[in-house]
Amino acid sequence: MQVKVLSKSGKQSAEISVPDIFSEPYRPDIIKKAVLAAQANRLQQYGPDRTAGTLSSGHSWGSGRGAAQVPRLKNGSRAVVVPQARGGRASHGPNPHRIYTEKINDKERLKAIRSAVAATVNPELVKARGYKYEGPFPVVVEDEIQNLKKTKEVVEMLTAMGFEADLVRAAEKQVRAGKGKMRGRYYKKKTGLLLVIAEDNGIGMAARNIPGMEVATIDELNAEMLAPGTHAGRLTLWTEGAMRLLTEVI
Repeated sequence: MQVKVLSKSGKQSAEISVPDIFSEPYRPDIIKKAVLAAQANRLQQYGPDRTAGTLSSGHSWGSGRGAAQVPRLKNGSRAVVVPQARGGRASHGPNPHRIYTEKINDKERLKAIRSAVAATVNPELVKARGYKYEGPFPVVVEDEIQNLKKTKEVVEMLTAMGFEADLVRAAEKQVRAGKGKMRGRYYKKKTGLLLVIAEDNGIGMAARNIPGMEVATIDELNAEMLAPGTHAGRLTLWTEGAMRLLTEVI
């Protein structure tokens, strides 16, 4: 299948053959497994000191006094160490030796990436994620855009290609409900356009200030980029060079 190659002004400049990878069956189960594995591998071990809550000189009275047999301070007034006591140990606290890493077979991981790539040209999946774009899929652009070095130039290019409505959508943010506000996650932000390039000659820096937009070389592409939150169908823009390298890398 032939698709149009657009210039940075949004006009057709050539045509290119679409690789067979875009015909890959949609496998949401494998995509979800690959994304969750990637997220798990970023987690750090955490937990309290192994002696936390137990550094008290309390001892139990034993039986026969009509009182609970919990460790108490020497003056016999206050319980210590036990979970129900003030300053005592945690009942079932986090284990600092827990292993969060999840393994996934290489063939399975690559299968997930191929399936997620194919999902980027499925209009139903793309619209289900909330993107606002009415043009054809896939969207391929000239390699010349990799040399753009100004955010303004990138915005003008995307507007000319019909992504203006989605740029407005991705710029919206709202205050997060709950305690996440106190933990560095004050705003809920939207996921925007993904630009896949063959080589970064400056556009990575130029595009990083556009809300929701992400730029990745074909070597950096993974299932989580293509299916944020395990949901495939991200709005994706491909450069001509990235399209040619797609079958070689994945």
